[in-house]
Amino acid sequence: MINRGKRLAVPLLAVGTAALVGYALRSSRSRDERSRSKADLGARLVGPDEIPVDATVVDASSRRLDEIPGARRAIKRAVRNSAREEWEHVTLDRDGAWSVVDAIRGSLPYYDGNNSSYNGVYVHYDDRFVVLDAIGWARLEDPLY
Repeated sequence: MINRGKRLAVPLLAVGTAALVGYALRSSRSRDERSRSKADLGARLVGPDEIPVDATVVDASSRRLDEIPGARRAIKRAVRNSAREEWEHVTLDRDGAWSVVDAIRGSLPYYDGNNSSYNGVYVHYDDRFVVLDAIGWARLEDPLY
């Protein structure tokens, strides 16, 4: 009887240890997820006739574009893929990603469009025009489970 108890104790100890490690890993991961924010930069090609008359067009060589992580990548993707129907996206998933949205809307001439034009920053890239925009989000609530 005692021998059987010893044989049962070792697997129970292993299962219990694995459960504790899993719980600890999951807890630390969910804490990291709650503190992170995400930003999604989107870019698509527009024709010269689609640029609103009162929108300021930024040249692609602007240094302010270099200061925004993912902006050039999104613009180049849109040009490379001739994205006229769909937005080409670059998603940033890290602490402070929300500031990218603020940078696009605050440090560049952001155009608040109406129903007939796109919101965003209009960029002249080689012989094409691209509109660049960003949205951001963060986890605001604790998970339910």
